[in-house]
Amino acid sequence: MPPPPPPSLTANTASSMGNAEAVVVLPANGGARRRADKVVHPAPMPDRAAGGAMERKGGGVGGGGEVGGWRRPEWCSAAGVAGVLRRHPAAAAFGCGLLLFMAVEYTIPMVPPAAPPIDLGFAATAALHAGIAARPWLNSLLAALNTVFVAMQAAYILWAILGEGRPRAAVAAMMMFTCRGALGCATQLPLPAEFLGSGMDFPVGNVSFFLFFSGHVAGAVIAAEDMRRAGRRGMARLYDALNLLQGVRLLACRGHYTIDLAVGVGAGLLFDMLAGRYLDGKNAVDGGAAVAPGSRCCSCHKALLSQ
Repeated sequence: MPPPPPPSLTANTASSMGNAEAVVVLPANGGARRRADKVVHPAPMPDRAAGGAMERKGGGVGGGGEVGGWRRPEWCSAAGVAGVLRRHPAAAAFGCGLLLFMAVEYTIPMVPPAAPPIDLGFAATAALHAGIAARPWLNSLLAALNTVFVAMQAAYILWAILGEGRPRAAVAAMMMFTCRGALGCATQLPLPAEFLGSGMDFPVGNVSFFLFFSGHVAGAVIAAEDMRRAGRRGMARLYDALNLLQGVRLLACRGHYTIDLAVGVGAGLLFDMLAGRYLDGKNAVDGGAAVAPGSRCCSCHKALLSQ
C-alpha cells in the first residue's frame, strides 16, 4: 500500500474544494479514511467597480441611503431637520447662537488697554445707578437689606447641616468659596470707576473683596437648590426672586460686573452638583444605599457619620 500523502497536501486539497465534501486522510489504523464535516464558506462579497463606484441601498430622500459603507443619518433630510427643530428647539437655538456669536467675536472691536471695561449690565442700570448715587441713605438701606439676605443664606445652610443633618449645601459652599478665593487671587479685576461703597454691605466695613465671581449670587443658588431637594419649593422661589433683585442692586451699585453674576449662578449649580457626587461617592464606598431619583429626602448625611 502506498504511503499516505502528507497532512499539508490533504489540508490544501480540502480547502480548495469549495462547498463540496472534504476528505481528510488520517494515517491511524492502517491508513483508514474518515469523512470530515462539510466546510461552509461565507457567501462571496459583490464586486465593486473600479474607482470607488457607489453602491446605494434603501434610496430616497427620507430613507437614509448607504453610500460606500457610510449610512446617512435619518435627520440629514428636510423632514429629519424639521423633526429635530420640533423636538429640540433649545438645542437648535443654541446652535444658531453658536454661529451668531462666532461672527460677533471675530468682528467686534477690542477694548483698548487704557479704556474702561464695557459692561452691558452697567448700561442697563444707568438710571438706577444715578438715583442711588444721588441718595446715599438709599445706598446704605439697599446694602443693609442685601447683608440680611446673605445672613439668611448662611443661616439656612448651617441649619441644613446642624439641625437636619444634611451637609450637601455646606460642602458645596465650602467648595465654592475656596474656588472663588483661588480665582480671585489669580486674576484681580479693577474696581469699577462708579462703585458705590457702603459700610452696611457684606462684608461689613468697606473692606476689600474679590470681584470674580459673585459669592452673594452663588450662595443663594446653593441654598435654593437645597430647598428644592427638601421639598421647600416656595422658599426656593423666594430665594430665586431675592437673588435676582440682589443682582440688579449689585449692578446698579457697580459692586460686580455682569460676568461675575453670571458665573456666580453657574458656580452655585456646579458646586452643588460636585458636592452631591462627592457625598454619593462616600456613601457608595461605605456601602450606603443610593437615593431614588426624585426623592424628597437626602441621605448624603450618612457620609459624615460612616467610618
